Parts: sequence; C-alpha cells; structure tokens
Amino acid sequence: MSAAYEFSGWDALLRQGVGSAQQDFLDLVRSTKDTKQYCANVICGDLQTPDYVRAMLRLVVDFHRTPGDIETGVQGRTARARLIGEEGRTYHVILAQEALRTNIGGREVMRGQLARLLELYELPGLQLGIVPDRSEQYLYPGHSFGIFDGKRVEIELYGGAPTHTDPEQINVYEKAFGLLARSAVYGDAAEALIRLELAALEGPDRAG
Repeated sequence: MSAAYEFSGWDALLRQGVGSAQQDFLDLVRSTKDTKQYCANVICGDLQTPDYVRAMLRLVVDFHRTPGDIETGVQGRTARARLIGEEGRTYHVILAQEALRTNIGGREVMRGQLARLLELYELPGLQLGIVPDRSEQYLYPGHSFGIFDGKRVEIELYGGAPTHTDPEQINVYEKAFGLLARSAVYGDAAEALIRLELAALEGPDRAG
C-alpha cells in the first residue's frame, strides 16, 4: 500500500490508546491553517464538548478494545477547539442534520453539545453549515472526512482512518465538499435547525 493511502499509522496509534491518537490529530490540526470537515452522523471533533468527547471515546475504546486512557483523549480532542480563530486559522465545517440527532451519551450530553454549537457561531474563522434532511442532494451519501490545507485528506471508517495525500484523490474530496456545501444552509437557517433539534431534547432522559 502506498504512502498516499495509509491505514497503519492510525491503527498503530489506536493500539497505544485513544490518548495517543488524539494527540497526533491535535498536532495535525495545530499545523493546519485551513480545515474543511464534513461529518455525516456525529458532531465534528473540533466542535465537541468534553462530555460528548468522553461518551464518544468510550464507544471507541469498547469497540476496538484499546487502552482506556479516555481522559487523556478528552484533553487532546478538546484542545483542538481552542485553536479555532487563532493565528488566522479558518474552519469550514458541514454537518448533516442527522449528526444533530445521533444520540451520543444521552439527552443531557446532547443538550450541552447542541447548545455549544450555537455558541460557536461567535468564533472568528468558523463557517458552520448544516445539510437539512430534505435538502436536495448533489452528491450520493458517503462517509465523514476532513481536508487539511488542501494537501491531506483524513477519512473516518470503522476499520481504520485512511489518509490521502495524492493530488487526484484530494481533488475528489474537494469536489465532494463543494457539492455538500451546495446542499447546506448557513447562518440563521442553520441555527434554526440546531434550535429545532435542541427543543426536541426537552424533557427527562428516559433512555435505558
């Protein structure tokens, strides 16, 4: 397998624990000036609250049976949020509406997470779009991915997180991101969707 499409780096880090994997990703985000991310069914890692991260990493640890250094992973992932707006960094994040609904950690965690998304609109350098369920699609549904400075693509899969550095593959994901952005809404329309999903979480958590 060529270096342009690599699984083993992520897998090796994950075997060491989620803390190592999150630190490696933090280093990538810290060195990136322009980030584009699409998340099909969960909130983008850069925008997650500590409670959401904690619940998400617990699922990762349980599934992959990796060392349970969850709190170290929480620290690494939440540190990425503090980079937004610093040193001229720009972030264009697109979430499918499904990501606002996928229950990670229970209703209380989701309430905090959606409230946090509304606060993030005030951060400089962040452009947050939501693809409504009923929005016309210009691209068939696919997986979550991130593009870093137009030079590297990270893909999220169950069996690993392949990295693309080949220009042709990067162009494919740039094109996909552009088509997803056509389906997304921004500003007041996006905030309205978040508030709608937040309102749906009112009431006690009856899970379990």
